[in-house]
Amino acid sequence: MDANGASSELFQRIETSFLRQGMMLQLGVRLLRVEPGLCELALPHSERVTQQQGGFHGGAMGSLADIAGGYAAMTMVGPDAEVTTVEYKINFLTSFKGGELRAVGRVVKAGKRIIVTTVEVTHVDLDGTQTACALMQQTIVPVPRTY
Repeated sequence: MDANGASSELFQRIETSFLRQGMMLQLGVRLLRVEPGLCELALPHSERVTQQQGGFHGGAMGSLADIAGGYAAMTMVGPDAEVTTVEYKINFLTSFKGGELRAVGRVVKAGKRIIVTTVEVTHVDLDGTQTACALMQQTIVPVPRTY
């Protein structure tokens, strides 16, 4: 077990899949934490993730939240399975420039056929100040692993 209570095997399984996420890698997203039913990601501010006013683009926030919730759900399925999103709803609370976004996905209910997650997206300013900027609820389905 690591310091967060997750086995290094679980972290490695999620990281192996995460490293196949071309878009996340291009945006500079980092995998920070993996625990059973939880995944935390970070997205640094850059010109690749901004809208016309210089703030984080809603599409970047939505993608970050989707992946955090998806990997939280993936911690609840066996190593021969993956997950895919079938629906999500996101509320954008405010927009930020600079710093980074942190998305923490948590499993609310893990069933055999669907998994429901929530994701909190927080902005972390350069001085460490944290402010909520988006909330998401998501429905996930387990699927067979294809690689």
